[in-house]
Amino acid sequence: MHFENNNAITEQQGFSTEDILWAVGIWSVILTLSPVVVFYVLMVA
Repeated sequence: MHFENNNAITEQQGFSTEDILWAVGIWSVILTLSPVVVFYVLMVA
């Protein structure tokens, strides 16, 4: 019960820790792959 109330409060407050971890993970994947994609496009073109 208490955990559910806490969770609802955190969601209303803004970003939860899980959201931040997801964002960091997705951005790290994008930033890691973008040079690879650019290099591939340059080599193929």
